[in-house]
Parts: sequence; C-alpha cells; structure tokens
Amino acid sequence: MRRKFSVVGVPMDLGQMRRGVDMGPSAMRYADAVKRLENIGYEVEDLGDIPVDQINDELNGQPTLRNLKAITKAASSLADCVDSIIKKGRFPLVLGGDHSIAIGTLAGVAKHFQNLGVIWYDAHGDLNTDETTPSGNIHGMPLAASLGFGHPELIDVGGFHPKVKPENVVIIGARDLDQAERDLIKKHSIKVYTMHEIDRLGMTKVMEETIAYLKETSDGVHLSLDLDGLDPHDAPGVGTPVLGGISYRESHLAMEMLAESGLITSAEFVEVNPILDEKNKTAEVAVALMGSLFGEKLL
Repeated sequence: MRRKFSVVGVPMDLGQMRRGVDMGPSAMRYADAVKRLENIGYEVEDLGDIPVDQINDELNGQPTLRNLKAITKAASSLADCVDSIIKKGRFPLVLGGDHSIAIGTLAGVAKHFQNLGVIWYDAHGDLNTDETTPSGNIHGMPLAASLGFGHPELIDVGGFHPKVKPENVVIIGARDLDQAERDLIKKHSIKVYTMHEIDRLGMTKVMEETIAYLKETSDGVHLSLDLDGLDPHDAPGVGTPVLGGISYRESHLAMEMLAESGLITSAEFVEVNPILDEKNKTAEVAVALMGSLFGEKLL
C-alpha cells in the first residue's frame, strides 16, 4: 500500500432523504481519522471537501432520480480529484457523505486499472436504476451505475463506462435487496456474501475467498465501506440501518485480513450520519476500521 495518503471529504446528503449525512466527513475528521493514519506511519494530506450544491428534493424533471444534476456535478468533481491523487502516486481515501459519492470515486479510480476489483461492504446492493428504484434515491444506485446500468448521466461520469465489470465485484454483508437487485445479481453472476454466508462460513472464510477471488480477477481493488454494513448496535448513526449485520469485531477482522493481503488500492467510508448517532460512535467505529485496514497493530 502506498505510504502517502490524500484524504478528501464529500459532504453529500442529496442521494437520500435523511438529513445529516453531509456532516459525515467532519465527524470522521473529529474522530481523528488523519491522526490515526499518521500514527500508523503514513504521510497524510487532507484536501478538504468537494463542493456540493445544497439543494434537496429536486427532481429536475426526473421523477425517479432525486437531485440528479447536483449529484452528477459533485461526482464529476470527485472523479477529477481522485484521478489527480492517483496520478501523484498517493492513496485516495474518500470520506462520505451518502453512498452516491461512490459514482465519482470509482470514476476517478477506474481510469488507472484495466480490471478494477470492488469490495462493496454494505447491507444493500445499491444495484437499482432509474427504472427499478422504489424510492428515487440515488444512493441506492452507485454500484449499478459503476457497472454501466442506469441513467446516462450517472453511468457516464468521468466520460466512460463501465468502471467495473460484474465479475470483479464482491458484495459483503448484504441483507436487504430489492427484487430487481436480486435479478441483476443472478443475471450477471455477481459474487455476494449475504449475512447467511457470513454466519455459516465465518468472516475468516469469507475474506479468504474474497481475497483469493480478486487476486485472480483484478489489478487493483477499491473498498467501498458503508457503515450500515455493520449491525446497528455497533454503528447506529446511519440513515438506512438493517438489523442482523456484521459485528464490530468481524469488521475489524475483515479489515485486518485486507491489510495483510496488500490488495486495497483505494477506499471510501460512507453513510456516517452524526444526527442519528450516539456521541459520534459510528464515526469512531469508521476511524477504528480505517486503522485496521491500513495496518494498525496491537502488538
């Protein structure tokens, strides 16, 4: 893993309807994300936040794509920023913001890899499109858009599509999938470890298989970690909590194994909502997981 990090925040809450997740980057900074990385031994620069237009409930003539224009504008800015970070030989760490920001992150990262792998650590598949969405919320669409499915303005962020191939994606922690998402997963043979597999196999086996799979298929791996992938008991400050999630300790184990693998070439932590949180607990969990992902050791 590169020893030089660039941190960028995306104060975005336009991809969903619960206010507060735009304060996620500030919450993670307050929980000492930068200092945590510096203490591990990395050189860290904080680039501040990507500008985000502050509007809400704007349909822009697209009844199933809430805030489309503002989200694609921010995603394009983020893509340019991430692209620039990687060109400088630095590791991009993106702090969200709702999960719609992944459209921009992946657009910036994918320019640098032929077969970018993606670990989608999330309770949800985020595989809806404007034709299948039950809510119109774009934070339920970023993985679909990155695969090239959905509205042209979403899939073309960065000027190309797709950013990632279905065979290079692994979803971990899924437990709330819409029917259209299930259909897309089956049609394109996307690798998914639901909570059933995690319970049955154990997190060690899930991560061993994930790492082995992506080593074979990918020349770089992006981690997109949604805090609602964890159980709400451990990460209460999220907009769409789902009971029965991955535990705090299982998540640390997953991050530690990814650190040992050396696979991760970019990462983002999203959906921290301080308004819904308990004394910044979820942001502190996110930063603790960053520590494990980037090689922090107890002994």
